[in-house]
Amino acid sequence: MQVGTRGSSLAMVQTKNIITSLSKITDEEIDITVIKTTGDKIKDSQLYNMDVKGIFTKELDRAVLEEEVDFAVHSLKDLPSELDDDLKIIAVPLRESPHDVLVSPYKWDELPEGATLGTSSIRREAFCKYHQKNVDIQPIRGNIDTRVNKIVKGDYQATLMAEAGLRRLGLSEHIQQRFPLDYITPAAGQGALAVVARKDSGKINILKALNHKNSYQEIMAEKKVLEVLGVGCQWPLGVCARAQGDELELQTILLTREGELISKHSMKGPISQAENIGLEIANRMGDDC
Repeated sequence: MQVGTRGSSLAMVQTKNIITSLSKITDEEIDITVIKTTGDKIKDSQLYNMDVKGIFTKELDRAVLEEEVDFAVHSLKDLPSELDDDLKIIAVPLRESPHDVLVSPYKWDELPEGATLGTSSIRREAFCKYHQKNVDIQPIRGNIDTRVNKIVKGDYQATLMAEAGLRRLGLSEHIQQRFPLDYITPAAGQGALAVVARKDSGKINILKALNHKNSYQEIMAEKKVLEVLGVGCQWPLGVCARAQGDELELQTILLTREGELISKHSMKGPISQAENIGLEIANRMGDDC
């Protein structure tokens, strides 16, 4: 079997974890094909200035469609809300933490006035303004290691990052503080992986064994919100579903780029109704807009 992945250290770790899980299911040998994406090639632009859907996934999905690889491993938050008609998310393995965290020598409430905070996420930037943080927000690009090093070297006083990536790379000692989900609500899919293959793939039954039911239902609820609202990186939108037992709670918040509240909703319901919960919340948010 061939698996397609981006070449970043995080993507490689994630893909190798999937291969380890698959090795317990099948005796098939699995080889990695590294594919450079549009997002990997562009280093000098804010993500929200790039008017390209799926900038970190398109080339990988093309390789799956053309059967150059059997499946691809994506960070779920990179996936566009709608996949190609011939592709499908076959599995969502057990989700890592969806939380955002602070990487800084300072606690959140102790950041000096005017401290330089690096982020290229308009969601994180908007949340800083929503919480009235008096910081100097500047773009920061690069992979996780690069961004952490920029804080360590003092180029920036702080940055906000996904906890999952830091933990997967063994960099959790750099986490100063974890934000509650209702204080800084993460991007849809944060902390989750997607195993994507062709709908007619002969490997589906093997790949399906990777699926974690609760994680999959959380993602289906979150993706439904994106699908209905039709927004991606270009809007400051937080969407997070958490499953406990047979119940799922979905919370969402939409801000302006200036950090003003447009819409905020939460809803609980049976986990079997995950997509319907996402649809209901999206409709309520649509009414607010």
